Amino acid sequence: MTTATLDAVTPAPAATAAPLGSAYRFELVKLVSQWRLRLVLLACLLAPAIYTAVISRQTSLPADALYGRWMGQSGWAGSLAVLVFLGTLVLPLLTALVAGDVFAVEDRLGTWRHLVVAVRSPQVIFAAKALAALTVILVLVAALAASSLAGGLLSVGSHPLPGLDGHLMDSGELARTVLLAWLSVVPPTLAFSAVGLLGSVALGRSPLGLLLPVVVALVLQGLALMPVPVALRAALPVSAFTGWRGLLTEPGQMGPFWIGVAVSLAWAALTTWLAFRLFVRRDFTDLAYDGSGSRFVVAGLAPLVALLALTTGAVAAATGATGSGIDTSKIEKELATSFSHLYVLQTEQLHRPAVTEDDLQAAARCDRGGSRVADEGPGSDWRCVVRWTLPGSTATGTAIYQLDVLADGKYVADGDGPKEVNGFFQVRTPTGDAPNPLWQLDGSLDLLDTSTQKHEEGPR
Repeated sequence: MTTATLDAVTPAPAATAAPLGSAYRFELVKLVSQWRLRLVLLACLLAPAIYTAVISRQTSLPADALYGRWMGQSGWAGSLAVLVFLGTLVLPLLTALVAGDVFAVEDRLGTWRHLVVAVRSPQVIFAAKALAALTVILVLVAALAASSLAGGLLSVGSHPLPGLDGHLMDSGELARTVLLAWLSVVPPTLAFSAVGLLGSVALGRSPLGLLLPVVVALVLQGLALMPVPVALRAALPVSAFTGWRGLLTEPGQMGPFWIGVAVSLAWAALTTWLAFRLFVRRDFTDLAYDGSGSRFVVAGLAPLVALLALTTGAVAAATGATGSGIDTSKIEKELATSFSHLYVLQTEQLHRPAVTEDDLQAAARCDRGGSRVADEGPGSDWRCVVRWTLPGSTATGTAIYQLDVLADGKYVADGDGPKEVNGFFQVRTPTGDAPNPLWQLDGSLDLLDTSTQKHEEGPR
């Protein structure tokens, strides 16, 4: 009788996940092979350069835009004017086109099972797709920055430019400031990219998933236009798109800048984690999966609302800022400072005897809407009178400005005479007519600054 012996059965090796590097390269190739993204990249490379080069050569400049009226004087102004426009809608739209579709495209094509079998790890798939989307978005932002800078500098040149407090910035300071301004919009762009990932994961083929970054940006911008407390305004990630304005004052208004960066990174981290948690719990065998609205609200939007409440409380506790953050003392201080700097610039233009800011001893008195309106908050009904003296003179100069103060702290002071000081948009210099720096003043208020106190009411 023979005894059959069974060879020891060697268990099959467990399937290992594909390397993250290989999965990342695969996802990156899938993204850049899309003709839609290639057209977007081409537009990012060409549109800002063409815009800044053409507009800066026009006699009629976009004076209603921040640094728009300076585009014909310095190439750096064009890049800043483009940056103002991008933060309102363009950057959230770019994140929607890339991050908002990076997961949903697999739902539309029905390729999830093939991808899971090939990679064998939902965690690796998520990381590869998120990193690929992030890479493309950063390339698009870099293209926008390079294009706007090239168009302005090649068309107009690298000339000095006044900051938002009127102090003159030379080419070296402008180069550092403008580059840092472009870097400062990366954190809020990451935050909206993470919102795009969340929408793409949670809502599948739904158009809302693709457009979620744009929808969230519009909702938050609408909230920012309302008379909300300054702590809540600072805790909105859209506020980080304008935080770079604090880099253009001396000293810098760095509180809103760093809060915007921190809030944006917190949104990016939390939203990415929420998207990851939803993704790894998904049933990839369900071909009919098309997102879950209730789960998205509970596991997606609710934590973001909680984060907004938490950061609002943290900002309020850390800064002590209350109300709108806009009051008479801040406007008077900033306007007097800007006027002093720009008066010195006008003096140099006209080749008058040299004067310094300290010599002028400029001071402003402001009122909003007469005695029946409280002198605080945003509005277009602010009126200010600036007074100054010249060395060796006992006479006092007076200039009138009408101010439009926005809820985010930006203001435009429109000169209302006398004509030879601020009543006309040009001044006649020995070399010809030149823009009058005192005609319209762009400025920025630090809404979180609590060091200034309101003046006691008195005759104005």
